[in-house]
Amino acid sequence: MLKGRHLFEPSDLSLKEVDEIFSLAEEIMENQNKFLDICKGKLLATLFYEPSTRTRFSFEAAMFRLGGQVIGFSDPNASSTAKGESIEDTIRTVGCYADIVVMRHPEKDIPKHASKYSDVPVINAGDGSNQHPTQTLTDLLTIKSFKKKLSNHVIGLCGDLKFGRTVHSLVKALSRYEDIKFVFISPPELKIPDYIKEELKEDSYYETEQLEDVMDDLDILYMTRVQKERFSDEEEYLRLKNQYILTTDKLKTAKKDMIIMHPLPRVNEIAREVDNNERAVYFKQAKLGMFVRMALIAKLLGVK
Repeated sequence: MLKGRHLFEPSDLSLKEVDEIFSLAEEIMENQNKFLDICKGKLLATLFYEPSTRTRFSFEAAMFRLGGQVIGFSDPNASSTAKGESIEDTIRTVGCYADIVVMRHPEKDIPKHASKYSDVPVINAGDGSNQHPTQTLTDLLTIKSFKKKLSNHVIGLCGDLKFGRTVHSLVKALSRYEDIKFVFISPPELKIPDYIKEELKEDSYYETEQLEDVMDDLDILYMTRVQKERFSDEEEYLRLKNQYILTTDKLKTAKKDMIIMHPLPRVNEIAREVDNNERAVYFKQAKLGMFVRMALIAKLLGVK
């Protein structure tokens, strides 16, 4: 039963619960009119202490499409945070008005901490470089939609694997499925953290700096941007930001049914020419995010 629960990371959901969310998302996609009013009279609060386009818009679109309403802020300086209000007091106050809260914060575990003071469900919409569970649900539904299953895949994750919360969440989530092989593609400075690898079987992954060398092995390629906002040294960012740029020429050895994913936003790690390649699914991935969030909201509010 998901009603009233908080969501901080993918492992908060059992595989059965993930399947239930996906089944509902697929049902919504097939007949959106059936779900137009199921959240009528409900309010979603969006507390975004860090910039967002897709996550915030998709949550807001999801609630509106379910018949609910949205309150919140996308700039903490436009809230009482600018006056020194604590996270604890903010969440207590917002819980007086809203039925469910979505929070993004630049610091690790802040949404989890805030939930201790909340009487309504809190969804982590990204906490620093830690976790991003609803992006992971989006990613899993994308894989399921295009590859028809969530097991027996070789997935290459390329770019910023050190600070990439979407990567951390996805690896933890996919590792629960059978016969998943990970290929971690990054420069040494942006390698995936040891604490993530420690949870994986030793024979389930390997690391490389060369994307071209492994392209023909991959069923899924998950590209990420090098995140400028995570660097304290701008020179190091400038040195690393163009380490990987995916072009159509680099796809010559790729499997015809490989899919290219990206959590977005994109900077220049995927050339615009790739958008027209049949393997590119990242904008469809973004749309699936709205449907999976519709299903999650409905489940946590207990309206479906």
